[in-house]
Amino acid sequence: MESHVDKDFKGRQTKDGIRIHERSDFAGMHEAGALAARILDDIADLVFVGQTTGAIDKKIEELVEEAGATSATIGYKGYKHASCISVNHVVCHGIPGDKTLKDGDILNIDVTVIVDGWFGDTSRMYVAGRLPRKAERLIQVTHDALMRGIEAVKPGNTFGDIGFAIQSFVESHRMSVVRDFCGHGLGQVFHAPPNVLHYGRRGTGATLEEGMFFTIEPMVNLGRPETKTLADDWTAVTRDKSLSAQFEHSIGVTADGAEIFTLSPGGKFHPTFG
Repeated sequence: MESHVDKDFKGRQTKDGIRIHERSDFAGMHEAGALAARILDDIADLVFVGQTTGAIDKKIEELVEEAGATSATIGYKGYKHASCISVNHVVCHGIPGDKTLKDGDILNIDVTVIVDGWFGDTSRMYVAGRLPRKAERLIQVTHDALMRGIEAVKPGNTFGDIGFAIQSFVESHRMSVVRDFCGHGLGQVFHAPPNVLHYGRRGTGATLEEGMFFTIEPMVNLGRPETKTLADDWTAVTRDKSLSAQFEHSIGVTADGAEIFTLSPGGKFHPTFG
């Protein structure tokens, strides 16, 4: 999903166009992030064999409305759903519909909500039925790669440090990082600078500063990293049809590290929580 910059933003920006937020802005991001994470907690029981991705999305839309929030994706560039649901070899931007989940299917569910003008954006993995061993390995490596990326966040480090932490970890497990999609800045806008690459070299890219808000959302493939977008202009899949997984948190840079805005209230961020 392409970047969009809110021209009404009055705060400071770096020379790279990255917004530097005030400490008071963290509260709004925590509220929006907590709602997005709670919704992903609440729909966990709806992921089962025989369920449709459309039914899951309908419940997500209902939960957003019940909270008095707004879905950031409904109406975005013509998109009609409150979530993206990406199954098996779908890398991202899977469109919910009549697809029925089968035993062993893995899926990423991505939700973005707007609460009092702030955007909460997060995604995580789920499994229908039994989790196949190779899928379990992929999910674990992807989850841990996200956390390695977050550990690299602190003032003075660079975005290249984040990408290097993710890429080196993933490739050490003989998996690949998708390069066609990346994380992004957010706050009172859905997409803004920077592009947060999930690969890179240490010491490259913009320098992290306290007050930056952005997502880290690595997509990891069991096979090769290449993707292609289907005729619907949304759904991205692995070219070699290998399994893909993704986890996403929204974070803010603090004086000595990072705050995660989208922590799961029920400890359900990883699909083996039960």
